[in-house]
Amino acid sequence: MPHVLVFDSGIGGTSVLSHLQLAMPMAQYTYVMDNKLLPYGLQSQETIKGRLVALLDWIKQSKKQVDVIVIACNTASTYALETARMHTTIPIVGVVPAIKPAARTSVKKHIGLLATPATSKNTYTANLISAFAKDCQVEIYHSTQLVSIAEHFYWHKEIQSNQLKAELERLNVSNKLDRLVLGCTHFPIIREQLQKCLSQEIGLVDSGEAIARRVQHILSYNVKKDKCNEVGPVHWYATAPDNLEKSADISLLKLVN
Repeated sequence: MPHVLVFDSGIGGTSVLSHLQLAMPMAQYTYVMDNKLLPYGLQSQETIKGRLVALLDWIKQSKKQVDVIVIACNTASTYALETARMHTTIPIVGVVPAIKPAARTSVKKHIGLLATPATSKNTYTANLISAFAKDCQVEIYHSTQLVSIAEHFYWHKEIQSNQLKAELERLNVSNKLDRLVLGCTHFPIIREQLQKCLSQEIGLVDSGEAIARRVQHILSYNVKKDKCNEVGPVHWYATAPDNLEKSADISLLKLVN
């Protein structure tokens, strides 16, 4: 079975991992989170490039047979995807804000992007908007607080309602738009809670399903042959396991620039 490695600064990438597991339940998965530097939305471009190069060095040195790497972080992908590809022959799939499908399906031609500051302000994202949303009015909202709220929800299975309400009041998402791109992989984890707080006419759009299809294509994965209804175990790694809020079988990984 193919081996897919999913990388993010925290547990946001699990929103992409879940789509991968649905599409390819019999594949082998490794999940790596650089939670020592969580959130990546507050890190510099050079720092993120260094962490990805270090990840690739670790894969090589550990002799892991990885077939596809998924950088399940919008900030890391928009900042360092090309740099990472220069350091390995393993196919790398990045996650970038779903501007194109949001613009394509918008009736009002008025869309929003909700992302971390690093993603929402960088040149790559600006180019996506220029290329695929020329005919749309685009509102941009950035938040790192929602990353913390999603992390807490994942580990504790409870939503910090007051913090969520306060953050959405600060963001003041316009009720006039009809598509809101979830431009951080943490945000789909609290999709249901976000939708309840926003206008029901606003459709939330993310890249998870598209990424799964892309990985299937790269691997030439035959879904019809995959008759297994059970998802195999995921091998977890973290850069700061002591900081995790849940007891789990997570191995220590040191990423040295």
